[in-house]
Amino acid sequence: MKWLSRLMPGLDAGDRKLLLWCVGIALVLAIAAGVLTPNTEDENRLPSSYLSGQHGALAAYETLLRSGYPVERWERPLSELAETAGPETVILFAEPMSHDIADIRAIRQILERGGRVVATGYVGGFLLPQGTPAPPSDLTFAACKLEPNGLDALASTGEIWMVPQASWQFGNPTDRVQYTCAGKPAVVEFVWGKGHVVWWASSTPLENGSLSRAQNLDLLLNSLGPKAGHKFYWDESLHGEIRSIWTFAWGPAMAILCWSLPALALLVIFSFSRRSGPLRALPLPARATPIEFIEALGSLYRGAGASSTAVAIAWERFRRQALALCGIRAPKMEAAELAAVLRRRFPLADEALEADLTACEQGAKEEVLQPREALRLIQLLNAHWDKLKAAAGSQSVATELKINNGVVHERAS
Repeated sequence: MKWLSRLMPGLDAGDRKLLLWCVGIALVLAIAAGVLTPNTEDENRLPSSYLSGQHGALAAYETLLRSGYPVERWERPLSELAETAGPETVILFAEPMSHDIADIRAIRQILERGGRVVATGYVGGFLLPQGTPAPPSDLTFAACKLEPNGLDALASTGEIWMVPQASWQFGNPTDRVQYTCAGKPAVVEFVWGKGHVVWWASSTPLENGSLSRAQNLDLLLNSLGPKAGHKFYWDESLHGEIRSIWTFAWGPAMAILCWSLPALALLVIFSFSRRSGPLRALPLPARATPIEFIEALGSLYRGAGASSTAVAIAWERFRRQALALCGIRAPKMEAAELAAVLRRRFPLADEALEADLTACEQGAKEEVLQPREALRLIQLLNAHWDKLKAAAGSQSVATELKINNGVVHERAS
């Protein structure tokens, strides 16, 4: 409770207790919601590279990374990728969710520049140029063992399992059907312009729950093509509102937290607003007067027995001021040398100047010095400084009079 009283000094004991209870209840509700709420990620059938559920594709994405594939997620508009695409560009569209004309044009531009496009699902077929996907006539939720069809490298991948979500219409002579399910195309490959297209009837082979089954991973690698000299992109821009991994942090626990925080803020405001009178700041303590500061400093020196320290400070200040008065800069100068400099500058200085400066220098070096003697030495330094300032002032006045008299005589002549 002490830390809270320091953090919010305006709260009394009752308000602090109420605030702690509210914070504790909010945390307990958030933790309970996070523990008891069932995981809905397995129910999400979107093959996103961010999802780790059964139908997600995080395992496939990380497998490509660990295998040395230069792959990255693409979350910006496809038009930006189409502008820089080339023969080295390979992009994967796993169950895209877009019918936008701009996306279709971008995919066509990628193929025109010689890129390679791998698309899955019914909507993925519509995004392809000259795509002729068709919904399956017999809806089934059972996995189908695909039958190879053809002599191409993709058809010789091996045993493949898939739950088809669409089919492909026959009739285009450039389309090469590599695998079929119950006699209907499930994996189709064709060339368009300078680019290459591979279409799957669904994303089952690259999902987390099916990637390790039979040769499903090999089908993904063969569809993407050789690794050397290519740059691979896993598209996430056409997956609806999914833009980053933080999107999946939203859930019931986050919703409860968002409702509890405003309620907690209202309780805090209520705890302040229920007071009967206005809050006023405490008056600031009065600052000590200069004489009190001097007395405190003197008692400090007296308690430490540091009379010589006070003399040393006064001696150093006098030495610097005297040298500045003479127009001399010296890092260190003994008392005899300083007295000689002052005597040359001020011939009419006090006769006891040399002896007093020597005594002050010795007093500053003493380990034990009586307070009365320290006071006497400091008073001597102050007296000599006052005399030197007065002498310097009179010399400057005399010099100015001489200059003015010389100017007057020159004008008269």
